[in-house]
Amino acid sequence: MPGIDQVLARAMGIPGVLGAGLIDWTSGLTLGTAGQAPHADHDAAAADTAEVVQAVARNATFDTAGGEGPALEDLIITGARSYHLIRFVPTAFDSQTFLYLWLDRAQANLAIARLRLRDLAAELVTG
Repeated sequence: MPGIDQVLARAMGIPGVLGAGLIDWTSGLTLGTAGQAPHADHDAAAADTAEVVQAVARNATFDTAGGEGPALEDLIITGARSYHLIRFVPTAFDSQTFLYLWLDRAQANLAIARLRLRDLAAELVTG
C-alpha cells in the first residue's frame, strides 16, 4: 500500500496542482502535505477546508448514504483563479479523512484532476 507521502507526491504530478494534503476532517489536522498552500499555510488551509467539509457532512440535504444514492464523494469549490477539490477517503477503521487539491485554474483540467484524485484515494484505501 502506498504511503501518504507517495500518494501526495503523485498528486503533485496532476496538471495544474499547486498543493495537496491529506486531512482529518474531524480535527482539521493535516496528516501529510505537499507543494504550496493557499496563503502559504497548510495548517490554516486544512482547518478551513475541514470546516467546509463538516458543514456539508452535517447537512441532511447532502446526506445520501442512507438513501438510494452513493455517499458523498467530492466537493468542488471554484474561485476566480483556482479550484479546490476535496475527495472523501473511506476507510475500514472509521477514519474521517479527505484528500485536498489546490489547483491553478488556468492550468488545471478539473475533470482530469477529479478522476486522478479518485484513483489516488482508492490507493490509500486498498493499496
